[in-house]
Amino acid sequence: LHRQALTLEKVGHGFDDGTLFSDGSMILEAGARLAVIGENGAGKTTFLRCLLNQLSMREGVVQWAENATLGYCPQDSTANFENDITLFDWMSQWRKKNHDDQIVRATLGRLLFSTDDFNKKTKVCSGGEKNRLLFGKLMMQDTNVLLMDEPTNHLDLDAIFWLASWIQAYQGTLILISHDREFLDDCVLHIAYMANQKVTLYSGNYSAFETLRAEQLIDQARQFEKQQKTIHHMEDFIRRFRYKESKARQAQSRIKALERLTRVEAVHEASPFRFSIREASRQSDPLLQLRNANLGYTDPILSNLNLSFSPGDRFGLLGVNGAGKSTLVKSLEGTLPLIDGERTEGLHLKTGYFSQHQVDDLDLERCPLEHLQKLDPKANELKLRTFLGGFNFQGEQVETKAANFSGGEKARLALAIVSFQQPNLLLLDEPTNHLDMQMRQALATAMNTFEGAILVISHDRYLLSSTVDSFLLIRDGRIQP
Repeated sequence: LHRQALTLEKVGHGFDDGTLFSDGSMILEAGARLAVIGENGAGKTTFLRCLLNQLSMREGVVQWAENATLGYCPQDSTANFENDITLFDWMSQWRKKNHDDQIVRATLGRLLFSTDDFNKKTKVCSGGEKNRLLFGKLMMQDTNVLLMDEPTNHLDLDAIFWLASWIQAYQGTLILISHDREFLDDCVLHIAYMANQKVTLYSGNYSAFETLRAEQLIDQARQFEKQQKTIHHMEDFIRRFRYKESKARQAQSRIKALERLTRVEAVHEASPFRFSIREASRQSDPLLQLRNANLGYTDPILSNLNLSFSPGDRFGLLGVNGAGKSTLVKSLEGTLPLIDGERTEGLHLKTGYFSQHQVDDLDLERCPLEHLQKLDPKANELKLRTFLGGFNFQGEQVETKAANFSGGEKARLALAIVSFQQPNLLLLDEPTNHLDMQMRQALATAMNTFEGAILVISHDRYLLSSTVDSFLLIRDGRIQP
């Protein structure tokens, strides 16, 4: 018999402004692989923190197995690297007494670090490198329960494939939050779906959940329609015969039946986001060209590049972290001058650039409406509000300071700002970080209806496969198709 790793009995939590989830019950066997999914704001991170006892459940019981040793990789994990020490020294502090230097080196190697990286200082590491170090910390601690909150943020595709294979080989229990459907399909066998203040457990990976959930909604809609017809007939009978002596008993019977009836809820799925990227009024062909270009800061990172972008082009840009992807995008946008070569703009070029750090560059004292009014002071306010509604900024949110937004809300605002500027060349550098699945789907749809050219850097395989026609690979300072 499998041992139970975790038991939840009627758990619930919320804050002063309302309930996040309630009456949640489930049993996880040792070795289970569970994904916690739901829209941004559904309470996923709060749920994880309650399991870790960082927050107390407002109601119910959380019971871990007596031998459970918990390891945690938080969403904002890369902020914990202020110490100016080497990668080797940082990793060494987590080893057990029976671990020697050679174990430490082997762990760094498994994390895709070369021996040249071992003396690199942690404070100059990229976000992806810091994430990998934290995975190494979990390896060194020999945990048998692993809780991970969006671990693929900041990772390139190679690192995501590595992480998925490591998770597949992990012998313990896994509880994972992620918006990456391909990664979830690779890693989990159960889904905890958080919606409408409930936590519902499903068997299978994400694709299986999506299929079953769709079938359930269709069935629920049919049952609701059928029940509404029955209710209508019963209410009509009561209305006609309630006070007629010969039919009064039957009418009373129907009244009691209605009171006892368990009502099927109407299907109220959250409306999917729908937005379009505002198009430039005019196009050029080509929009932009690089000829014999050397790119970088003082020394070239990329050499002898020849690239051309025309309306309708769809390129995905691949390469490991540090290969020069962001350098290329900044050079295309024009903020990083070429070291050598030519950069030729089409007559009507208008570039829209979403950087990895776009969210950090928002003016936190401005609300969404003010961000757009800054770009177009003469714009009609009603049209601006309608435009922001496509990015799910409704009511008071339109006038709420960005400082009060979640990571997902800030990412949506940053995308809205880029879209509002009416580009014909769209440069997207990891646009899906912090976005939930609904917003990722809306972004893919908007990209596919955009008539200009697109270059996208992303570790989201679903976004790439559904929007990109061809790939460019950066390797050893060169670009190849």
